[in-house]
Amino acid sequence: MGGAYEELSQTGQLGPETFELLRRLVHQVRHSSGFPPPEGYAEWDDDAAYDVITAMLTREGAGQRFVTSCFALATDDASLERLFLTSIKNFLIDEAKKTPRGKLRRRIARLMGTDASFRRMPGPPPRWALSDHPEGAVWQGNLDNLVAEAWRVRGVGITRWNRSGPTPAQTVRALMAIVTQVLRHARGAVREEDLAKVLESRFELLSPARFTPLHADEGTLAAAVEASVAEADPAGVGGAAHIWQRLTPNERLLLPYLDEDAHHAAQLLEIGQTQARAVLAGLKAKLLLALSEDSDREAVMGALLRRCADPPPEPPL
Repeated sequence: MGGAYEELSQTGQLGPETFELLRRLVHQVRHSSGFPPPEGYAEWDDDAAYDVITAMLTREGAGQRFVTSCFALATDDASLERLFLTSIKNFLIDEAKKTPRGKLRRRIARLMGTDASFRRMPGPPPRWALSDHPEGAVWQGNLDNLVAEAWRVRGVGITRWNRSGPTPAQTVRALMAIVTQVLRHARGAVREEDLAKVLESRFELLSPARFTPLHADEGTLAAAVEASVAEADPAGVGGAAHIWQRLTPNERLLLPYLDEDAHHAAQLLEIGQTQARAVLAGLKAKLLLALSEDSDREAVMGALLRRCADPPPEPPL
């Protein structure tokens, strides 16, 4: 049998040729447009692509009809591929809009779109630059560097974050201060998705508060904590308490694992690897700034590690 078009012509049903074409096209769309993997996946692979196809085939009100609809409009394999590509891209756009980060992206896009200081670059994926940046300048660096730059902006914070309705003026100023500094550092247009990741890490806008007990193989974490505590100066406790209050729940979880990579952090936090890398970079930048203000860094760090070993408070009865 030939390609997917011939398979559908002869059988009228989705078979292995059509399914393989859909799998390949899902990867093509996510590569070109930078869509995040589906929920439950830290990164894209064939299993994630299969989940997307399954979701398209089983969604209420449409289901497998998108295959037959595309086939009815196609005249050959090339036209069928173009129709499938459009359907997959539209589906992934709809799914991305449902996610918290998708909502954050739309919010910052609306804010930047009404501010003459920013300019949106044409074409996918959406990118934003400062208005005084050269037209063709595009940032292609490491996301960790942008997260670290965001943490260097002092004196900004978010006290009110509404899930719907107008964004409070103070929140707008905080968001735009970070975006402006990050774009100035990038010296070119940055993907809208990456700007959302930076803001998410800087203000911990999307991650729910939670506590996960920390475990280490063969007691290595416990030994490290005990050694740090034994050497710590009690004077470091006050400084540690101040820093601890400024750490998000995810950052507290990662504190004993600063030397681990993003893959390990993603498994620990049960989030995507890119998001975990951003959280890890933000934590390191935050500690660097906080410890630079303290004269006894080792004592403060030891007290922080001791807090990681403490059990969570008992829930109220």
